Amino acid sequence: MKKKLVHIVESFGGGVYFFLIDLINNMSDDFEITVLYGEREQTPINFREDFNKNVKFIKIDNFTRSINLKKDLKAIGEVKENIKKINPDIIHLHSSKAGIIGRLINCSRKTNMFYTPHGFSFLKKDDSKTKRLIYWWIEKVTSIINRRCTIVGCSKGEYLEAKKLNKNSVCINNGIDINAFREITKKLPKTSNKNIKICTIGRIGYQKNPKLFNEIAQKLPDIEFTWIGDGELRNVITSPNISVTGWKDRNEVLNKLNDNDIFLLVSLWEGLPISLLEAMYMKKLCIVSNVIGNRDVIEDGINGFVANDSEEFVNKIKCIIKRKDEIEKLTEKAYRDVEEIYNTSFMVNEYKKLYQK
Repeated sequence: MKKKLVHIVESFGGGVYFFLIDLINNMSDDFEITVLYGEREQTPINFREDFNKNVKFIKIDNFTRSINLKKDLKAIGEVKENIKKINPDIIHLHSSKAGIIGRLINCSRKTNMFYTPHGFSFLKKDDSKTKRLIYWWIEKVTSIINRRCTIVGCSKGEYLEAKKLNKNSVCINNGIDINAFREITKKLPKTSNKNIKICTIGRIGYQKNPKLFNEIAQKLPDIEFTWIGDGELRNVITSPNISVTGWKDRNEVLNKLNDNDIFLLVSLWEGLPISLLEAMYMKKLCIVSNVIGNRDVIEDGINGFVANDSEEFVNKIKCIIKRKDEIEKLTEKAYRDVEEIYNTSFMVNEYKKLYQK
């Protein structure tokens, strides 16, 4: 008989969504899987088509992105009721909200519990120091309440933060399904741009730092920039050389990425971004901000570049444009890193070992 595995995820969209597609689909033959999820604007309408048919889904109506005591208490009740009905052997929590709610539920001792933060909430720079300190204490208290729950850092940096909260922590790097991805990218047209084109992918929100992206584009007016995505801070994108695509399906996103030469990720914080791994595998030159997740993957001058501010980003872009012959060396190293380290096959095997413990 297959063991019952429940994934609980409030942030069912963006990078976490694609992470779950790869993890779940590569395990659906080994486990009886149910996903308790919250709906977000990035959640695809036909998301069930992305998952194997034997995966079950239950919507948690009161899951919300922000703290809402009334709804959060209702969400705890919803999750608890469903967990009681399913009676799982393993529970895996994803992102801060689900991580806190899941650990507050008093599960039986036979249930193994795991929590992948995908970017701790106390690292969010859009909140005040006081609010971030509160988030840290919430994480610390829930770690004490449920010491049996293993925290899984999805990058080295996240793992080091996790260990400060709970010694019962491990590191399993995020990965992408390179076999499936190879088939997708085979169908994409070969591009040879006369002029360098630059893009980023994600929600136009505070985390992804659209203000900095806009500032970089303003300083490089002759270069074409594209923001693949949409969000509440779209009005911050004012530079005339930036085009915003709006939300696109996966194939359209990859087509847009394929049409660019440089991938910028100027985030204020990260877990370990799937979009970065995909750009590396597609041999796009990656220039990223100096934060956890980004700097865990990109080594400055080895497989891409790390920058601290708009001036550094601009200088590194100008430098690489003048020395185009170096791009291939950097992108080839990044490609090999994904194949050898950041791939789903390795990631799934590590999670299977963890679940079996």
